[in-house]
Amino acid sequence: MPDPTADHEPELLTITEAADVLRAPVATLRYWRHLGIGPNSFRLGRRVLYRRADLRTWIDAQADQSPHR
Repeated sequence: MPDPTADHEPELLTITEAADVLRAPVATLRYWRHLGIGPNSFRLGRRVLYRRADLRTWIDAQADQSPHR
């Protein structure tokens, strides 16, 4: 039986994967996490993870806050 998740993007992303999605350095995501201003994240054991949907929500919120030309 084929893997149903094989054609889908992973739901949970590591900080490195999230940085790739946001096109930002990992250090920036760590700093935003420290300040509490970045996308929602959580710890699972020792790993910091991001939900893909949370990244999209955060990106949309940033776009809504930026001044329109």
